[in-house]
Amino acid sequence: MGKLKAEHDLPPSDHAREAAQIERLEELATTADLDPEFAKKFLNFIIAEVIRHHQQHQS
Repeated sequence: MGKLKAEHDLPPSDHAREAAQIERLEELATTADLDPEFAKKFLNFIIAEVIRHHQQHQS
């Protein structure tokens, strides 16, 4: 995905989409009686790694 974004001069992240995913995951975690804050931190870690890989393709 990072290579495709780089080829089409797209940004490595989409803040609106990321925020929607985080909100959805927090709701799912709450429904499943899991810690929504942990779920949010975990997803933020994954997003940061994906963005890092996308940025490597843009270099």
